[in-house]
Amino acid sequence: MDDLLHNPPLLPDALPDVRVPPPGPRSRAALATLKANESPNVTAVADDFPVVWQEAHGCAVRDLDGNTYVDATSAFGVALIGHGHPDVVAAVRHQAGLLLHGMGDVHPPAMRIALLEALTALAPGDLGHAVLCGGGSEAVEVAQKTALLATGKPGVIAFSGSYHGMGHGALDATSRRDFRAPFVSQLAHNTTWLPFPDPARLPVGIASHDLCAHTLERVAQVLAHPAMGGVPIGAILIEPIQGRGGVIVPPDGFLQGLRTLCDRHGALLIFDEIFTGCGRTGALFACETAGVLPDLLCIGKALGGGMPIAACLGRPHVMAAWPVSHGEALHTSTFLGHPVSAAAALATIHVLQRDDGAGQAARVGEHLLGLLHTHLDGHPWVREIRGRGLMLGVELQDPRTKEPAADVAWRTVTGALRRGVILLPCGVHGEVIQLTPPVSLSAAQQECVVRALRSALDEAIA
Repeated sequence: MDDLLHNPPLLPDALPDVRVPPPGPRSRAALATLKANESPNVTAVADDFPVVWQEAHGCAVRDLDGNTYVDATSAFGVALIGHGHPDVVAAVRHQAGLLLHGMGDVHPPAMRIALLEALTALAPGDLGHAVLCGGGSEAVEVAQKTALLATGKPGVIAFSGSYHGMGHGALDATSRRDFRAPFVSQLAHNTTWLPFPDPARLPVGIASHDLCAHTLERVAQVLAHPAMGGVPIGAILIEPIQGRGGVIVPPDGFLQGLRTLCDRHGALLIFDEIFTGCGRTGALFACETAGVLPDLLCIGKALGGGMPIAACLGRPHVMAAWPVSHGEALHTSTFLGHPVSAAAALATIHVLQRDDGAGQAARVGEHLLGLLHTHLDGHPWVREIRGRGLMLGVELQDPRTKEPAADVAWRTVTGALRRGVILLPCGVHGEVIQLTPPVSLSAAQQECVVRALRSALDEAIA
């Protein structure tokens, strides 16, 4: 930590400055300590990845070796308004000096109540009742519990490529087999899987203009005939734009069609907006762009501005399915509505509204998307460039075999790191380069990101 005193201030709009090939010696030493003390399943450590972060401001990150990077990930989408936003930092410092911890569902901290009121004002439609959570996986599980209480039906329709979290309830609806396989004997098996309608991958015999109707017909069949899925269906759980699954935007009309089917069959529509919410896609919530109001809305990631907090928002008549608490809540936790995280979330909401965070995401995303097309259109290994707002993806494919180019994607990520840009892979096979930077990504930083991506890609296939 003393090294911070010898480094120049890290500016939010700093450009890449790699002085030591990453990971440098200090990162390597720290990673050796990590491996000696952490469960081996958590952090993957290789010769060329990762680096150990020391500080971050805006879109800039500095590692233990003094290297400066541009973060094009927002650290899993969390830092939408930028790392260490001064308003969030000030709110955290102030609240920590007043009340560091409250009493959850017994003696509520004032900051928790203030956040609940702010969420009601922020939420679309009448999604005015909330359960605060520690993270996105818990928010999804609250939605699953709510659906069961409201409908009496345990079944959930979820979609291929979905990612909803690692808790056992959320994992039951997460499609990644590698995540599910070790724990499959403990899961409830209440999920019926259907293909997510990917306009870039059409089922055999289905034209692009028929994709939406084809998928909705399959959903309708499962809702009408519960035996097809094994259990009665009480909810449809979907990401309005798939994030970890590869930045997949569904065809127009699909989400509206799900709303109609839920109303017809008495099921609840749950939108997992942990990733897309709070302005990421150019609107405060992706459901607003689609013109669809879900019954339950899960938000997190960017909500806390860097602090851990999430929420499940619901329509009052749906949330009324929960019994009134008489001292023992059916879903709670020790850190429910943690006052410091709640203060950070309130500050984040204020920044998003004051600075038009969603509008910024739309404008910066449009410019960044244009740069990606300028530098990557026609590249033989680029299958598609897609996304909305600041949720963008570059899908890679081997031009010879037409197979997903996961290895090339990973080498592109590590190559970009050497060039001072932090990227992540996503997609079912890890074949998509995901770009989810903060809204404050400057034009110069955008240029650096795209040029590093192109250069690293070319190196990866050489």
